[in-house]
Amino acid sequence: MIPNTITIKHRSLPDVPGVYFYYNKAGNLLYVGKATSLKRRVGSYFANKRLDPRIEEMVSQIARIDYVETPSVLEALVLEANQIKAKKPKYNILERDDKSFLYLCITNEDFPKPVFFRGHELERFGVKPFDKTLSLEAKKKFLRVFGPYTSGVSLRRALELVRPMIPWSICSPPNALHLSSSRRGHGRGLAPRACFDYQLKKCPGVCVGAISKKEYKHIIKQLIQFFDGKKSVIVRDMEKELKQASKELRFEDAAALQRKIFAFEHIRDVALLTKEDYALPIEKLSTDKINLEGRIEAYDNSNISGTNPVASMTVFLDGVPAKNLYRKFKIKTVVGTNDVASMEEVIRRRLERLERSERSERAGIGWERPEVMILDGGEAQVYRVQAVLDELGLDIPIIGIAKGFDRKQDRFVFDRSNKDLVRAVSRGKELFQRVRDEAHRFAVKFHRETRKKKFLPYAN
Repeated sequence: MIPNTITIKHRSLPDVPGVYFYYNKAGNLLYVGKATSLKRRVGSYFANKRLDPRIEEMVSQIARIDYVETPSVLEALVLEANQIKAKKPKYNILERDDKSFLYLCITNEDFPKPVFFRGHELERFGVKPFDKTLSLEAKKKFLRVFGPYTSGVSLRRALELVRPMIPWSICSPPNALHLSSSRRGHGRGLAPRACFDYQLKKCPGVCVGAISKKEYKHIIKQLIQFFDGKKSVIVRDMEKELKQASKELRFEDAAALQRKIFAFEHIRDVALLTKEDYALPIEKLSTDKINLEGRIEAYDNSNISGTNPVASMTVFLDGVPAKNLYRKFKIKTVVGTNDVASMEEVIRRRLERLERSERSERAGIGWERPEVMILDGGEAQVYRVQAVLDELGLDIPIIGIAKGFDRKQDRFVFDRSNKDLVRAVSRGKELFQRVRDEAHRFAVKFHRETRKKKFLPYAN
């Protein structure tokens, strides 16, 4: 029960989503948090008798509780991040500065993309994460930077949740060669290929040239408005577009707009209800340095007697496959069967992408730094890849999985003196096996496709 000495807005807390604010006697803001239920979440601070010392210290200072109701958990997530950035409450950044929070960034390019960065990564781009405006240097790379977000899992799920209404893209437009061959009706093999998200209607067709820069700019404007907390503005504009489409008898456009408006007004954000929503907020600042719900990558080679050697990279986010981030590699420098050398080549090429991104040569979409890299192989692969990481001065955890007769006999190879890796393997063994299995499946599929193309007769 909340003590009577604490002043509560309207004298009670509603059982609805929203954002709550804790103030001390001097009127200083202590903490900002989101809640699926303001009543239950705030009440949990005072019902729990086994509080972490940091939480107990904060709770002892609470003199006033304010809150803002939101229509959904998704909008609570957005509001929480904007308020933390604007007000920097003491206990939101306790033992955690702005360099370790996750941020949502919108790239500044012809077809902008949403990407994720930690605060320390943004500083390399000249961005001071808590600044309300971007510097001239930062504006060359980003249109906007949103955050900090206390839950990376919820942020990623939130972005996917709005995608049916605001179908942003992470693919690249077809190059000049594709476009010229398409216009001539030649070059069947050069025709731009639609991405997986386009087939699911999550991408507006940047990859196949189905949308202009102007039209796509309107979509990105809506995405920015949403994470600015302006959902009502988006809905109002869509309603205007709907009326105009109906007036001009563009019934398909009108129907599509009507579906989007309905979706915005009936957001099903159960996907945002993670375990963090049932734990006290500062407890989620875990000591585990490897986030199993972050970006996990796995690599595997595939060849038959050294012929047509290829490799694959698979990516899991939030514990599930992110197929739009998968990558294929044709081995270029290794002759014959040499899995260790092939693994080194692939990892070097992958890390080259990361380095180019972090040197600000390009946005690095799809090549962000992973939480951990899983290698299909044993000691030889792990030692070789670790040598590459040491050479490049990169600190990325690696784990090798040597195949046994079955999954139960898989052998994990990693630095057992690293307590974070020991803890990660203990908690994420099955996840790492799934990512590895997916890398193996993807590599074998790519190898079969490569061999098939090699033996098909050439056709004009």
